[in-house]
Amino acid sequence: MKILILSCNTGEGHNAAGRAVAEALKDKGHEAVFLDYMTLKSKTTSKFVGGAYVNVAKKAPRLFGMLYNIGGLISSNKRKSPVYFANRYMAKYLKEYIDENKFDGVVMPHLFPAETITYMKKKDMIDIPSVVICTDYTCIPFWEETECDYYILPHEDLIGEYTKKGLPEEKLLPYGIPVKNSFRIKNDKEKAKEKLGIPKDDIMYLVMSGSMGYGKLLIFVYEMYRKLNRNEHIVIICGNNTSIKNKLIRRYGNNKNIKIIGYTNHVSEYLDACDVIFTKPGGLTSTESIVKNVALVHTKPIPGCETKNMNFFTGKHLSVASKTIRGQLSLGKMLIRDNKFRENMLQCQKDNAKGDAGERIVCLLERICSK
Repeated sequence: MKILILSCNTGEGHNAAGRAVAEALKDKGHEAVFLDYMTLKSKTTSKFVGGAYVNVAKKAPRLFGMLYNIGGLISSNKRKSPVYFANRYMAKYLKEYIDENKFDGVVMPHLFPAETITYMKKKDMIDIPSVVICTDYTCIPFWEETECDYYILPHEDLIGEYTKKGLPEEKLLPYGIPVKNSFRIKNDKEKAKEKLGIPKDDIMYLVMSGSMGYGKLLIFVYEMYRKLNRNEHIVIICGNNTSIKNKLIRRYGNNKNIKIIGYTNHVSEYLDACDVIFTKPGGLTSTESIVKNVALVHTKPIPGCETKNMNFFTGKHLSVASKTIRGQLSLGKMLIRDNKFRENMLQCQKDNAKGDAGERIVCLLERICSK
């Protein structure tokens, strides 16, 4: 079985879900091709689309939230949006690629290629099964105008939200958001800390701001540093924001209790070592955290779907959150200090985490692609 996985360069979460499916496919002996589908037109197109999205989300979050809300108002299964009409122009490029490479099915952890596939289905340009992976804990605008074979939801409690928007219930499969195998394995915390040069009995806080380095990271780290005890350590993952990374290194680079890194493929190892993670409520990082079963504090969300993610997680006691940095830090300390509070969260995570999503998606593909 040869499966095409289509993502888009608008944040690393979609890509991470796609690569997790690719890993699961290869583990079962299948072939998987992962592709930023905008590059089929040109790398410049991919860079422009991804750059515009990231810049608005990072530099103008209120505008991003406003656009998200407008999308929610105009989104409907009875008419097509400008998003659909924009993505239909990718159809000819995608058809050529699929025809040339003879794929058995297509998986999409992103809305944009799903819009293109919907157009192609309507025009009889494609006849292979299509599976969508929804990477947020809400039905984002415009999913309901797509017409794919199956939609993988993060949780069964979201089914009602999707059917209310007009998506057929029989197409909704609450398998969870797929994560790589490394997040499904809980390695020894003491050994993980030792690998990072942290004494095994000390406390480690992991601070993440997403691949785009969103948030008031300088202020957050300053407030955290002011109240840092000798037996406490901070590891900060800045994502692709090299400017913030360099500023933090200049300020804290000589402090043995603070470790600053940029983009990394070793998040799983840092989760093994940490006692509490502070992260914005992106769908993928939040899912990786609860699958790894780590005490989770959500920091300020990018307005829109991340606000919905945070509300879902806090509502199910999978995380805690506060509107203020001081409140977030206070909750982190409480998770260290109050064993009952922490253990209740970790148990809720175990009850809701779906670490086998990748395997279940592969089983689905095996079934529908063999018909």
